Amino acid sequence: MVIAIISLPCSHFSYDIRIIGAAASSAEQAKRRKYENLDSSFIFVPFGVETLGPWGPEARALFKELSKRVIESTGDPRAGSYFGQRISLAIQRGNAASILGTVPRCVGFEDILDFI
Repeated sequence: MVIAIISLPCSHFSYDIRIIGAAASSAEQAKRRKYENLDSSFIFVPFGVETLGPWGPEARALFKELSKRVIESTGDPRAGSYFGQRISLAIQRGNAASILGTVPRCVGFEDILDFI
């Protein structure tokens, strides 16, 4: 489960803006509390990401562990970087879809979407 946090609304200004990823970290903690009673046969790791890029601490730790395993499995030291790029691209596509979902439809809009 990826938690995408849109950190631009006023509701997120209460976080300490000097702490990078504060909104993502807070969202991870909230999700951890929400699923704390999950059956022990599941492994739950919240993966919080802010709209403009910062990842929460659990997201970073999970990525580092998975990246290490991908590198060990493939033997390619670039595999971890490629894995990170794929995740980042998926997050950015999700952000774009969220933004486009708020734009009102108008004549000629389909041409723009085809271009994107």
